[in-house]
Amino acid sequence: MSKPAVPASPAQAFVEQRRARILDAIGRPPYAFPGAEALPPGRLVFIRREAEDLYWNELSWEQLTDEEAVAGGHMTEMVFPGFLAFVEGLLVDRVPADALSPARPHPDAVEEILTFVAERYAEASQELESGADSQKVVWERIMSGQLVDLVLFRLYRLSAAEVEALEQ
Repeated sequence: MSKPAVPASPAQAFVEQRRARILDAIGRPPYAFPGAEALPPGRLVFIRREAEDLYWNELSWEQLTDEEAVAGGHMTEMVFPGFLAFVEGLLVDRVPADALSPARPHPDAVEEILTFVAERYAEASQELESGADSQKVVWERIMSGQLVDLVLFRLYRLSAAEVEALEQ
């Protein structure tokens, strides 16, 4: 007898929807990271907390300054440069030949980060559905949704042409 499937959380469902859209559009399997090693649970928790700190710091800075505001929204990639650089650092799979240590990509850590961002998207969605009337919540929801895509683009090593095709 098989176990009943555990229903996906709204955050998991959102990531899976975005993941399916991207993989369907690019028409190729996801990038396989050579040399990827699973991290122990404690290390994953640490990395997630670091990503959460970057997210909150960069979001708070944008809310204070509106530096990346453009007509109709914010430039998500410019709001979260440190966050996205952190993600890219976790996915390094090639180093120079004279590097002191080999590349050790951690796509499992990036998946953990995706879960956090999707949870923020789901929480903002829930706040809006409950009647929250805050421009900050609206923008956080929009940027969190876009941030999920930006992280997936990096995780799947999408080319500029693939990203452009997806964004149209």
